Amino acid sequence: MEGTKTQNKMGTMPMTKLIITMSLPAIFSMTIQAMYNVVDGIFIGQYSQAGLTATSFAFPLQMLLVAVSVGTAVGVNSLVSRKLGERNFKDADETATHGLLLCVVSYALFLFLGLFAVRPFISAYTNDAEITKYGVQYLTVVLCFSVFSIVQVMIEKTLQATGNMIFPMLIQLTGAVVNIIFDPLLIFGYGIFPELGVLGAAIATVFGQFCGMVFGLVIIFVKEHEVKITFKNFKLNISTVKNIYAVGLPSIIMQSIGSVMIIGLNAILAVSNSAVTVLGIYYKLQSFVFMPCFGLNQGVMPIIGYNYGARDKNRLYSALKRGIVIAVIIMAAGTLIMWTIPDKLISIFGGTKELMEMGSSAFRIISLCFIPASAGILFTTLFQATGKGIRSLLMSFCRQLVIILPTAFILSKIFGITAVWYAFPIAEIFALLLAIIFFINLVKGDFKKLG
Repeated sequence: MEGTKTQNKMGTMPMTKLIITMSLPAIFSMTIQAMYNVVDGIFIGQYSQAGLTATSFAFPLQMLLVAVSVGTAVGVNSLVSRKLGERNFKDADETATHGLLLCVVSYALFLFLGLFAVRPFISAYTNDAEITKYGVQYLTVVLCFSVFSIVQVMIEKTLQATGNMIFPMLIQLTGAVVNIIFDPLLIFGYGIFPELGVLGAAIATVFGQFCGMVFGLVIIFVKEHEVKITFKNFKLNISTVKNIYAVGLPSIIMQSIGSVMIIGLNAILAVSNSAVTVLGIYYKLQSFVFMPCFGLNQGVMPIIGYNYGARDKNRLYSALKRGIVIAVIIMAAGTLIMWTIPDKLISIFGGTKELMEMGSSAFRIISLCFIPASAGILFTTLFQATGKGIRSLLMSFCRQLVIILPTAFILSKIFGITAVWYAFPIAEIFALLLAIIFFINLVKGDFKKLG
């Protein structure tokens, strides 16, 4: 179906300017988003080291929540941007409407986990009653009220698919600011607020997500956009759902593998609570390095998807190359920070001397993976944006299960716990080599058909 709307900027604007224009709001919003877990971790660490360890054990199920919500939304984002590139606006609207409906399905899963799976999950790692109590409190609230974050993410990705990066930034900023304000109030009990400890951190988090979701719903239904969500005369289209999950399911599995990886690493490191806490702190801090890269990813993905749909090979390649250069710069800066001030980073969580020593060494070793990971992230973006999500899945499967867990286990047995951190750069280098092979295969095959 031919559309009558004006040409989208993703097909006309100079590439470097386009990437910067679309990515900067996402980079900013993703960096702000990183504050959710980091701020929780800082205040929880100051309140209780047992609470900090508990949130480290809880992290894999939070990652699973992110995997399902973001993965489904990525599928919607990819399909909407491709339909817009094809000038098929009716199907783009239908895809966006299906995306919001799929949020209900995702929430049902996490409500079930929040009600029945939390205590067995935390108890599998520790016999410490205090750690178990804090972990159960935190996860139960986060999962049972996860509908707020699921809907918020879907709205953000739908808007990003149209090239609108400002409103998604404002939506995330709203949630993050609310969370940051209420974290200390509810954890330590200032003024009229009760001292709720770790439970207070969870409540502040979901309240921030609720505010972000409400703002997002107002934006998506009140403002004019290139796609329109409407349930008037809506009919479920199984073909649309399949097309969403053709990219979305590999993305969900890909990110869920990360959750499995953390579960495995926690099991390997469980002989030392300090090592588990170091890993948890690392994942909170590394989000400030990776989130800007993921923001770049969000800016580049609809550009690639749009130009793939428009069959413009030159702009597709240009977006990929320039995106990789920017990603390497971001990750190089992150590596430098991890090497120069790891002790100062750990100290903001109220770390002990043992935590400082172990964490400083771990951060320097793990950060060797940042630069190869930067290129890998952009290749993953290319595969997802062009509907080749299975390649991204294979990359993640090899990096996070086939390589990192066996390598970490073997290193721990031969050289001890401190050697586990070398598994990160080894896995990222392997994943990058695999990505290059996949890319060459596409260049010689599917991309040859583009104009």
